[in-house]
Amino acid sequence: MKKFANKGRGASSNSGSGEVAGGAGGGAGGGDASGRDAKPGVPEMTAQGCKEAYAKILPSFADIPNSQKQHLFVEKLHLCAFTFDFTDQTQNVREKEIKRQTLLELVDYVNTGSGKFTEAVSSDIVHMLSHNLFRALPPSEGDGADADDEEPTLEPAWPHLQVVYEFLLRFIVSNETEARTAKKYVDQTFVLKLLELFDSEDPRERDYLKTILHRIYGKFMAHRPHIRKAINNIFFIFIYETERHNGIAELLEILGSIINGFALPLKEEHRRFLKKALVPLHKPKCLVLYHQPLSYCITQFVEKDPRLAEEVISGLLKYWPVTNSQKEVLFLGELEEILELIQGVEFEKIMVPLFKVLAKCLCSSHFQVSERALFLWNNEYIVSLVAKNRDKILPLIIGALEVNEDHWNAAVHGLTCNVRKLFMQMDPGLWQACKANYDQEVVELEKHRAEAKGKWEQIEAMANSKMNGA
Repeated sequence: MKKFANKGRGASSNSGSGEVAGGAGGGAGGGDASGRDAKPGVPEMTAQGCKEAYAKILPSFADIPNSQKQHLFVEKLHLCAFTFDFTDQTQNVREKEIKRQTLLELVDYVNTGSGKFTEAVSSDIVHMLSHNLFRALPPSEGDGADADDEEPTLEPAWPHLQVVYEFLLRFIVSNETEARTAKKYVDQTFVLKLLELFDSEDPRERDYLKTILHRIYGKFMAHRPHIRKAINNIFFIFIYETERHNGIAELLEILGSIINGFALPLKEEHRRFLKKALVPLHKPKCLVLYHQPLSYCITQFVEKDPRLAEEVISGLLKYWPVTNSQKEVLFLGELEEILELIQGVEFEKIMVPLFKVLAKCLCSSHFQVSERALFLWNNEYIVSLVAKNRDKILPLIIGALEVNEDHWNAAVHGLTCNVRKLFMQMDPGLWQACKANYDQEVVELEKHRAEAKGKWEQIEAMANSKMNGA
């Protein structure tokens, strides 16, 4: 198979958002016998260039000798670089079908044999990918908190985009694609534009992007810090500005695998990312859309360094929801996972503020919140931590346990009885002392309320007498 002389043309990053985009000049052909060793020139990315390119019928790979296949490969890449408006199904019907068949043929071609992804054609590959993938995404509608109830807007050009993404994936994972040379074309700008596409509403596109970006991260080591920084910036904009982004869950799924591969001891950069980006991701009200991969990422950090548990729990308490019961249940579930990893020293540092919050959860009027908080006492390791520090923890929660004696939900009432029994068996003397202190506090509180009520009645009587006297 003949190889092309690399002309040194850089990768194109022009966007194609439905209409034919402008681009570099050149002829669509280059197929004469004397020019077989030279790559075909890049066609003009205009309406006229598109018309001329699609007027020419390109042969199938099976119909030409091997010596000409790489030349035809580039011609087909150039043909597929043209984009069309898929919002109007009546426009360019013939060209759209030709392009779809050509894309499928390209994928089939690179699946067979070797020598397809040479450095000489890398710029043409990225040229085709850039024109198809990099486009302005339509603005999302509605509130991010209700996004799970909305039907996503599917990409009308998906019949073409899916094959383009498949081609890109095979280009990245191919053994012929050497990171050292390919990074000149799959550069930081290319990766950044891929990250921008994660805001697509089409879950099929985000799923492809997730796989491709993960592969890029694994193959192009030079891009790793840049990718982490770019994801970090996306999170900052989401947390502190928009609270709207369609791809947070997918980005977190990628990060889960990345964090799993972090070496010990953890770098300061990674610890800062946990504190400044991952923990504040609990703040947005649409947390339910991405909580599972977020919880996994944070748990990965704590598994690698249990000392981080104190910092993570402090962050959870900082962002603890006050009026959102659904988020509160999620927080309690994540809290249990972290407590399973915490060491005794770190637990003692945060147990007082932690159990003050848990006391409010125990007697929550929302039965799911109260029930989830009481489930913590089904965890043997957490119970062992509580038992070692019962003299400080029981006084914080005994009030909630007493209040729950009259809880309206039968399941909560039953779980409360189990926790009360656990403390009684753990340390009967401590229970009696805390119960006596609580009863005394209740008596004093009732006395204070009665005095306050009497004073208000006196003020009301004085006001009424003045009004009657007037």
